[in-house]
Amino acid sequence: MKFHKLSMQRKIMSLTFFILMLSFSIGGTFLLGFVMNEQKTKLSDQAFLVAKTVSQLPEIKTYIASENRAEAIQHINPVVEEIRDINGAKYIVVLDMQRRKYSHPNSQELGRISHSGDINAAFSEHYYTSIARGEHGNMVRAFVPIMNHEGRQIGVTVVGYSVLTVVELLQSMQTELMITVLLSLIFSAWGARTLGLHMKKQMFGLEPHEIAKMYVERTETFNAMHEGIIAIDNDLTITIFNEKACDILGVNENPSTLIGQKIFHVLPDTRLPEILELDQPLFNRELYINNHSIMSNRIPIQVNGETVGAVAMFKDRTEVKKLAEELTGVRAFVQALRVQTHEHKNKLHTIAGLLQLGHHDQALSYLTQVKEEHDEITNFLNERIKNENISGLLLSKISYAKEQGIRLEIDRESRLTSFPPNLDHHDFVILFGNLIENAFDALKDVQVEEKVIHVSVDEDDDVLAILVTDNGVGMTEEVKQHIFDNGYSTKEKNYRGIGLFLIKEIVEKGQGDIEVISESNKGTSFLITFYYA
Repeated sequence: MKFHKLSMQRKIMSLTFFILMLSFSIGGTFLLGFVMNEQKTKLSDQAFLVAKTVSQLPEIKTYIASENRAEAIQHINPVVEEIRDINGAKYIVVLDMQRRKYSHPNSQELGRISHSGDINAAFSEHYYTSIARGEHGNMVRAFVPIMNHEGRQIGVTVVGYSVLTVVELLQSMQTELMITVLLSLIFSAWGARTLGLHMKKQMFGLEPHEIAKMYVERTETFNAMHEGIIAIDNDLTITIFNEKACDILGVNENPSTLIGQKIFHVLPDTRLPEILELDQPLFNRELYINNHSIMSNRIPIQVNGETVGAVAMFKDRTEVKKLAEELTGVRAFVQALRVQTHEHKNKLHTIAGLLQLGHHDQALSYLTQVKEEHDEITNFLNERIKNENISGLLLSKISYAKEQGIRLEIDRESRLTSFPPNLDHHDFVILFGNLIENAFDALKDVQVEEKVIHVSVDEDDDVLAILVTDNGVGMTEEVKQHIFDNGYSTKEKNYRGIGLFLIKEIVEKGQGDIEVISESNKGTSFLITFYYA
């Protein structure tokens, strides 16, 4: 493994070094091209300046107009050659209007006629420069007419400079070039090593294949989890979105295609970004996202004490509701069955005793009374409460209340046929169960002539109002301020202080109102109102 790590580090350094050197090479090529162009421009300017200077010399104008050509050549050529040596020109040629050469570096060319084609324009009083390839290589040439004192053209001056080739230019810059290459190699090697070590540190010393393996394992682990998991970074970009999250939230896309997208593009009503602002976790919060109800835990992701993102872990609230029903509903049903068994056993004993004593009429009357009471409450619940889960819960609470010596009244005008938006029968089982259980607790330690709990459900087209009152111990103002806090309870027992917190969350989800009226030793009333419009 150490060999592989060392090899990978060397590969990173080699690749980085190659990239840096390639960058330097490309930059050097462009720089070399720029220098070549600058050289041509500079030589053109210099050639034109020298040609113009020669053309304006008085002795040149005098002797080129002389009829004694031999004497003119003897005087013009030395002067021009001296100027050529001083300015480093390859050649300076002075011609008369018959294109006869009066100066030239090669003495054999003196007095000969020039047959160059690109000189024609100069004999028409044109000033210009050109670049052409000659026997001495690429040449920059300047053409300047020679004018006499009367403004008449009497000749042409041609100045040529050799353009250095790339090799010659590099040779001329040999020292500077070697220093530049050496420095480039040193800094490239240093940069490659620094970058390689930085990349290794950023990857926690892991090899790319190890990182790829970890990524695949992490993805499959998240997809195998029974909870939905979504994570974002500080830019609100999705970094994790597992398959269960897609199933729970009804997102019909492959989770892998969601990575890298903005969270609001996938879930416009998400509440995950608020964790970045709060910078603290929120546990067991019920949320309504993408038309799905979930129970969520949202936690900021911190690295070295700095928040770099947020992660949400959540379940379909249906599962959580089932657990809550087991605590508030099913447990109550089991308790109600026990109570009813005990109650029916007592009733059977009463009937058996009456029959043994020969009081047949009283036994029949008692049996009829029990049946009528049972039928009356059952028929009422079936007719007015259109959900068997709520009806069963209320029936079980009535039976339990009788065993505890409590009269549980349900207003005979009560009616429940539908649920407010965003709520269902799971919510109402939790709501009724906890409200009535709280009333039972409030009546345990009070000494009153009759313990009474009153339940009323008033429904019309616009409003659903639920009222639960008791004549129990009541609450002080201090207790009332904290009753909806998660975990707050006046009872020193485990698993207390959750019921009213759940009620508050249900009321908020249904966009309802809750009002608490209570007075110590006089009782408590909970009024919950939901609006359909």
